Amino acid sequence: MSVTISEQPLAEPSQPKVNLLGLTRAELEAFFVELGEKKFRSQQIMKWVHHFGVDNFDDMKNVGKALKEKLNARAEISAPEVSHFSESKDGTRKWVVKLDSKNSVETVFIPDGNRGTLCVSSQVGCALDCSFCSTGKQGFQRDLTVAEIVAQVWIAHRSFGTPENKGVRHITNVVMMGMGEPLLNFENVINAMELMKDDLGYGIAKKRLTLSTSGVVPKMYELYDRIDVALAVSLHAPNDQLRNELVPINKKYPLSELMKACHAYVDQSSDKRRVTIEYVLLEGVNDNFEQAYELIELLRTLPCKINLIPFNPFPHNPYKKPNGMRVRAFQEVLQKAGFVSPIRTTRGDDIDAACGQLVGLVQDKTKRSERWQAKIETQTVKVRPAQ
Repeated sequence: MSVTISEQPLAEPSQPKVNLLGLTRAELEAFFVELGEKKFRSQQIMKWVHHFGVDNFDDMKNVGKALKEKLNARAEISAPEVSHFSESKDGTRKWVVKLDSKNSVETVFIPDGNRGTLCVSSQVGCALDCSFCSTGKQGFQRDLTVAEIVAQVWIAHRSFGTPENKGVRHITNVVMMGMGEPLLNFENVINAMELMKDDLGYGIAKKRLTLSTSGVVPKMYELYDRIDVALAVSLHAPNDQLRNELVPINKKYPLSELMKACHAYVDQSSDKRRVTIEYVLLEGVNDNFEQAYELIELLRTLPCKINLIPFNPFPHNPYKKPNGMRVRAFQEVLQKAGFVSPIRTTRGDDIDAACGQLVGLVQDKTKRSERWQAKIETQTVKVRPAQ
């Protein structure tokens, strides 16, 4: 069976070089075969690139001179530039990754004891427009390539001193939960996650590699057939009327269809699998007892965990963060019904790295950002100086 290299075709010397950072193991094997080399060379190169963070073929000690010459002529290991890095007082790290002069995405690392979770972006901006998410207000420009997705893991991995700290696993979990809707960049996200799972890549276990979706139902079914990873669903409302306002894609794929897709995910798994339900709590909007009971009824037969996320405010938004007592009261209702429902601790909010706060830099082809700014300006009350 022939394998097609998805990033770009093999280049003649006068053509763009192939970026090996974005090739899966099968694609890299095909690349070496076309170079006239043995397939096992792909294993050597993958270790150097993904395990040790090397981006220069000349630094690969067990690669012969002749092969290095071929690689230098035909390939490259090219990651986007990090234009900004910040670290929170709680240890959270955020990178602003510059894709070009007008577009950037953000990547966040969240430490929690022995667990280190990397939140990875899949699109420049987001094609959806969830009302409580600052990323959505930036509009949308384009999908990320496989190399641009994987590069976020590569950059974070290198930040911990690789290869000096080899053998120490800082990134234990990866979530496709940064900027963008992963299922709307389906092929590139699937290939990137294959690299993250690969033992010659980053060796992230399938239960620790999570794709988060707002509910692109057809692609959820396709996902089940392509890759075995954990699933998180951004729910945020227990009924269609409210979810239509908060998560507009619900108008196309309502809760009845979304719940069927979630059950299909659990049913097709050979192990005991649960869906992670993400529920951002907005004061006075979706955090009362009646809605908690609606949520219980909606999820009663679905094996799931409910992550409760107090809203993280951003400028000019219409929502407020509920107080701690209200959040705990909502949690108590769910727990009495038998649901595991942890309250997610807000991390990295002092560097704008908390959930829903990622914005990057987006050359918005949808004009949504422009409309959002115009709306803000019309809502601003101008106070005249006293006469």
